[in-house]
Amino acid sequence: MQIEVLNSQASDINTIFQFYDMAVEHQKKVFNKHWQGFSKALIETEIAEHRQYKILVDDKVACIFAVTFNDKLIWGDRDKDSVYIHRIVTHPNYRGYSFVKEIIKWGKLFAPMNGIKFIRMDTWADNDKLLEYYTSCGFSFAGTVTMEQTEGLPKHYEGISLNLFEIEVNEVAASM
Repeated sequence: MQIEVLNSQASDINTIFQFYDMAVEHQKKVFNKHWQGFSKALIETEIAEHRQYKILVDDKVACIFAVTFNDKLIWGDRDKDSVYIHRIVTHPNYRGYSFVKEIIKWGKLFAPMNGIKFIRMDTWADNDKLLEYYTSCGFSFAGTVTMEQTEGLPKHYEGISLNLFEIEVNEVAASM
C-alpha cells in the first residue's frame, strides 16, 4: 500500500466537495453539530495557495485536509509559528487508516522547512470522542475557547466553543 500526501489541484474541486458532503452526512449521524458548507471561492483560494491537500492510497483519494498559517480568531495571542489543520475528511472506505497520524508525519516534515514550531487544530468543545482521538494521536490538549468573533470563518464557528490541540515540533521530532 502506497500512501502519499499531495497538494490538491483545481481538477480535485468536485472530489473535495463530495468529501465535504460525505463528512456532513456522517456528522449528522454521530454528533449534534455539523459543517454548514464551504464556498467554492474558499477552496479555489486554498488550492491556488497550496493549502488544500489530499492523501492518496494507491493513487486513490482517501482523505483531504486544508491548512492555514494564521488563525487569530481561534488562537488569539498564541497565533504564531504554526500550521493549522482544518477540515480533515476521510472517505468511508478508508476509515481506520489513521490519516491524522499521516497528517502529523507530514506536518513534522513540513514545519521545520517552513519555520513552523506548532501543528495545531481545533474541534467542537463538546466532542469528547474527537478530544480522545486527537490526544491519542499525539496532540496535546491546549485549552478551550468560546468563539465571539467569527467574521471570515465558516458559518459552523458561530456561537460555539472549541477544544484546541497542538504538537510542538522540534528538530528531534522533525528527524523522525
